[in-house]
Amino acid sequence: MPAIIEFETERLRLVAWQERHIAPFITLNADLEVMRYFPARATEAQTRATVTAWRTQFEERGWSNWAVELKGSGEFIGFVGLSVPRRQLPFSPCVEVGWRLARRFWGKGYATEGAKASLSVGFGQLGIAEIVSFTSLTNLPSRAVMERIGMRNTGRDFDHPGIPEGSPLRRHCLYVISHAEWSRGEA
Repeated sequence: MPAIIEFETERLRLVAWQERHIAPFITLNADLEVMRYFPARATEAQTRATVTAWRTQFEERGWSNWAVELKGSGEFIGFVGLSVPRRQLPFSPCVEVGWRLARRFWGKGYATEGAKASLSVGFGQLGIAEIVSFTSLTNLPSRAVMERIGMRNTGRDFDHPGIPEGSPLRRHCLYVISHAEWSRGEA
């Protein structure tokens, strides 16, 4: 089993999932506003299954989507991290950077801070060649984070296979950043 990667930023601690994170994550995933760009809110069972899948990725790879805590208080605020999507996508295989934070932590730069740090781990520590991110075309807040962390819109929009036909959320945009692009941005 590889060593589990955990790290800190100026304001955040990104850690492997512990039991203490699950209850607030269930609450976060049940929030209609947090889940507005998803076809439905996640149930408790779905949330637990997601955490189990991420824990498995930590065991197999040493990294995945990290539980995010505020350094000052230890409070759980959501997740940020890297993962290999379980669903087959038009650009698979890939590594995705993603995030989801509880509503009261929006607008504070936490998603950007955690995502930038995740890219640093992905490129600097893991040597990943390219990292993607994708979301519904209508999810302007997440698209703004993608742009703030240096990703570029590829223009290769696609229909997400996990979202029903006819849903306004089905059409997704694909953002990408390569190791070389990230390196130039770090200079």
